[in-house]
Amino acid sequence: MTKIEFTRLPDIDAKEILFHMSDPRLMEHMPLLTGAWGLSDVARFVEAKEQCWSRDGLGHWAILHNGNYVGWGGFQKEEGEWDYGLVLKPDSFGLGGRITRKALDFAASDPRIPFVTFLLPPSRTKTGALLRLGAEFIGETEYEGALFRKYRLNTG
Repeated sequence: MTKIEFTRLPDIDAKEILFHMSDPRLMEHMPLLTGAWGLSDVARFVEAKEQCWSRDGLGHWAILHNGNYVGWGGFQKEEGEWDYGLVLKPDSFGLGGRITRKALDFAASDPRIPFVTFLLPPSRTKTGALLRLGAEFIGETEYEGALFRKYRLNTG
């Protein structure tokens, strides 16, 4: 049986995160990823995610599959709402459903999270799995200058 674990981003070698975030296939669905990363970008990214943990008591995790880093994701408070995001290495895309279910189980057990939002770029056209979870389309929204389609899922 395979094991999914959540840990903190500082526990992951910066070069591994750099390799992940430098994969050109990620840019296709990440409008905020606008150029090549260096180790200084990784350091700023990890620090920003750790600031969320300090400020909100929750944030993005590094995700391990059988002890190996496969990506990052989790919850980040955006304008008073808990937004869920997941960014996997391309060779781990197939784990997205299992990881999301584990994260949503966490959210359902946390009284701070009555619902979660999902911001999907327009390039993400396959939303069947999200809709099967019970998420509802709310509308389009702009975030940091990029357009996203926003969905909401009650966790209770």
